[in-house]
Amino acid sequence: MQEPTFLILTALAGGPQHGYGIITDVLRISGERVRLRAGTLYAALDRLEGDGLVAPEGEEIVDGRARRYYRLTPAGTARLAAEAERLRHNVETATGRLSRLGFVPNPGGAA
Repeated sequence: MQEPTFLILTALAGGPQHGYGIITDVLRISGERVRLRAGTLYAALDRLEGDGLVAPEGEEIVDGRARRYYRLTPAGTARLAAEAERLRHNVETATGRLSRLGFVPNPGGAA
């Protein structure tokens, strides 16, 4: 799974959100490393909806513009959980190998 997809699903795991909310949440979750453009986000949401991982949750009109909300589906939750477990395993493996080299990672910050 590509990082932007992981971050979009992670953002939606916090509850339904509209596009701008997802963009803002992804920026926060990624420590301001990943800045999604609107076109990139909506293309990803269309793909994720087609894959059954997200679904529209409704719309509201704000300042005369439609704001569509998206939610994580049960399949999306399962896929995100599987990816999180895969990443956890990879981090444990890397951390174990680094510790054998004498490197002690700082869990709260950069190395």
